Amino acid sequence: MADSLVEKRLRYIERQRRLHVETVDVDTDARQPLGSGPPNRDGLPKLPVGQHVVHNWPVLDLGDVPDVPREEWRLDIGGLVENPVRLSWADLLALPQVEDVSDFHCVTTWSRFDNHWKGVRFRTLAELAIPGADAAYVLCTGYDRAPGTTIPYTTNLPLARAVEDDVLLVHTWEGQPLPREHGGPCRMITPKLYAWKGTKWIRRIDFLARNQRGFWEERGYSDTAEPWLNDRYSS
Repeated sequence: MADSLVEKRLRYIERQRRLHVETVDVDTDARQPLGSGPPNRDGLPKLPVGQHVVHNWPVLDLGDVPDVPREEWRLDIGGLVENPVRLSWADLLALPQVEDVSDFHCVTTWSRFDNHWKGVRFRTLAELAIPGADAAYVLCTGYDRAPGTTIPYTTNLPLARAVEDDVLLVHTWEGQPLPREHGGPCRMITPKLYAWKGTKWIRRIDFLARNQRGFWEERGYSDTAEPWLNDRYSS
């Protein structure tokens, strides 16, 4: 589909890679965190390099906005785990719930500060499924698909980043049910990585021995996605 949101985003990615070569294939082992403002709770500048603050919450997706009733929502957790599980909505709510306040950084250069979330820590889900000794990466899959295809949204991250305290599967934002357009009834958030690493409309988590790039990582976005390193694109 030549005019799909995916095609438009691919053209945007290519323009940005040409215009901002310093954001392509960033060496994340050789850089210091960059940004502005007072330190956040992790000791990093509040606003990452290249970002600007917004007070609304812009909507970005593949052009597919699934309508998943809570009574039909399921989360499958599998791969290299000792205890594969399928959670219903009631099962998710029966797990330990946490509330947290964190920032949201989009690769398209905007950041929204101090979002109030409620949900379940990714770490809690990992403890439930018990990753095997060889599990080192995570691949998350959403209910959404690229329009006109059967290709689902996926994203990847190291297991070590997924089990950080602020990585949550959230169902509540600012005291209200998470809006459908933002991934409701449930999405993942990754406050210390660019926000596309947090799968909207999440339906599956797989634990893997080797890294498997997700939807946007295969199409030009960085595999590591570190906001304070301006780590946006890959070649």
